[in-house]
Amino acid sequence: MADSGPDGPTDGRGAPSGTAPVLAVLPCADPWRAWVADVAAHAPVLDVLARKDFQTRYKRASLGVLWVVALPLLQAVVLAFVFSRVARFDTSGSYTVFVMGGMFTWSYLSSTVQSATTAVVDGASLADKVWFPRVVLVLVPVVANVVGLLVSFAVLTITVPIVGDWTGWRMLLLAPAALLLVALTLGLSLVLSALHVYFRDTRFIVQAALLVTLYLTPVIYPAELLGRWEGWLDLNPATGVVELVHTATTGSDAPGRSLVVSLVAAVALLAGGAAVHRQRDRLFIDQL
Repeated sequence: MADSGPDGPTDGRGAPSGTAPVLAVLPCADPWRAWVADVAAHAPVLDVLARKDFQTRYKRASLGVLWVVALPLLQAVVLAFVFSRVARFDTSGSYTVFVMGGMFTWSYLSSTVQSATTAVVDGASLADKVWFPRVVLVLVPVVANVVGLLVSFAVLTITVPIVGDWTGWRMLLLAPAALLLVALTLGLSLVLSALHVYFRDTRFIVQAALLVTLYLTPVIYPAELLGRWEGWLDLNPATGVVELVHTATTGSDAPGRSLVVSLVAAVALLAGGAAVHRQRDRLFIDQL
């Protein structure tokens, strides 16, 4: 038998009897296991949003997803043409392949981070109407751009034996390089998207930082070129990823300290970013 309340009959939990269940969104954070389970349960939402983002971006474009490759490829060709005649960098293997590998890697990181930084704020109108963890909005550009990354690396794999020298088993390193790149990009995206909710200048700082960081990453020049300053590049988390791609495609020496920095940075950013979203997810709405 239903209890009686000031607004009529209620069930045992105080909710009006005969009504649909009510989702109570409280400011306290869910336990880790519950939060991860909630995010996993909304995988279909991520799939729909990622598909929509991907399809909208290339809707009615004649080349479709090939534009993901065409733009960084054009930039890589121009840079390779100019610097091979002006600077003549000494790289293992083809300099054209060296620049292509760096540009494809950097293009995914920079374009994804810029989109993901504003994802929570840009998706406020949707998140206000339907409940789902807002971290899903951050995952959308990361997942949607993976298709372009895979196409880029496929083109790079085909180009290596044509323009440069086949590196044999080292080409297999493209797989862990792609995984590390996605992990690092996701970690950065989680931290920056949460920061952007409270500090809206973050998007402009990110844009400026990416412009500068491009030249602080061995994308168009080998790290050895800096001589005694080479060690400073190892502190850049993107350096290890780019150098791993160069190892796979040009046969250069495998990265050491820079790769360790990239791995540690990826893990730290993923853990820190996930913790921030778990703690602040239900409070973001007050800032949107």
